[in-house]
Amino acid sequence: MFLGWYNSIRRFLHWGPLTAIGIIQSITVMTIYMNSMWWPSHTSLWALLNLTVFVLLSLGTGLYFVMASLTGPGYLRLKWRPAHHSADEQLQFCIVCGGYKAPRSHHCRKCDRCVIKMDHHCPWINNCVGWANHGYFTAFLAFAVLGCIHGTVILGSSLYVGLYRDWYVYYGQLSKVNVKLTVLSLVLCVFNIGLAIGVVLTVGALLVYQVRSILNNRTAIEDWIVEKARFRAERNEQTFVYPYDLGRWRNVKQVINLTCRPVGNGYDWPVIEGCDQYTLTREQLAQKKEKRERTRTYTIVRPATGSWFPLFSQGPSVCLSPPLTDEPRIKLEVDDIVRVTRWRKHWLFGEKLQEPTKKTIPKRVRGWFPRKCAVEYIELDDDDAMMSGVPLKYDNTNKKDD
Repeated sequence: MFLGWYNSIRRFLHWGPLTAIGIIQSITVMTIYMNSMWWPSHTSLWALLNLTVFVLLSLGTGLYFVMASLTGPGYLRLKWRPAHHSADEQLQFCIVCGGYKAPRSHHCRKCDRCVIKMDHHCPWINNCVGWANHGYFTAFLAFAVLGCIHGTVILGSSLYVGLYRDWYVYYGQLSKVNVKLTVLSLVLCVFNIGLAIGVVLTVGALLVYQVRSILNNRTAIEDWIVEKARFRAERNEQTFVYPYDLGRWRNVKQVINLTCRPVGNGYDWPVIEGCDQYTLTREQLAQKKEKRERTRTYTIVRPATGSWFPLFSQGPSVCLSPPLTDEPRIKLEVDDIVRVTRWRKHWLFGEKLQEPTKKTIPKRVRGWFPRKCAVEYIELDDDDAMMSGVPLKYDNTNKKDD
């Protein structure tokens, strides 16, 4: 238990959480300072209520942010296996964690663990959002948006009164000349208004997405799985039924409650009639099978630097059309072999083939690399190659995008 808390604190002491806490503190301190001049809490009951509401929203934002980060998403036990071993064939196996992936669990390459009901990895909490902290994370988003809206109103009103202070004095409205702006306070006020508006727009968009996810009882990863499942079902003139959509109210209760603590054990999930615990995992296995069938082997003919913008090595066309994803870019050397599963006009996504040693299994190297660096690899024996006139390696740059 001590080790778990140590790892949580170590994760928290990272640029992401510390930057987010800094933003929360900056908006809070500046808003309270400006409010003390614009509408002092001792002047009326409404003024006191205004300050109290803002302080509570700010404290809630900080509290739920810390809880979301320190609690973590809930990690699947290493080398996990279902109680009934007959279910093994209906589950995916994680090579890194050395065990099976429970239903709704996915491996996070940044956390390097299988995460229970993984939604996404958030750099601001430096952790994944999943089963154990989804409620805390959603509460943090809600409090942050409401608090920043309130803060924007206070800061904006204070700035307006401060800028037009001379006008109020000239017309004798002395009750509104409390706000005195210095150069420093003016700059900090404008800066924090910008921060607050930025939080409202970006965090507000994420909050809308999370509310949609909760109402549908479907994570971001499951959205992608369901989209492919429905495409496969339509192609085969069938209908795919998502097993975890229990109805709006029951979906909400899976995440939202007064304590924000997770519901259930993270391994067994309530499903609708006609489905079972492994309905979605069987669909995932079928999608993986199709993915393996369309996999192509490429050999590297030019070094790939692993850069996100390889301008000098690959040219501007590659940099101007990157894959819109945070997945890694990998470094490759000439004659490396890569199993490619996704294609873009100027980029390929695949996994580098590596020979395991007797002592250790090498860490998977998987990500995007420039298409110019590779040609498709075909294994033919010498007689077949001579008879067909096809070289052992050929460029497949005209392959259609996936």
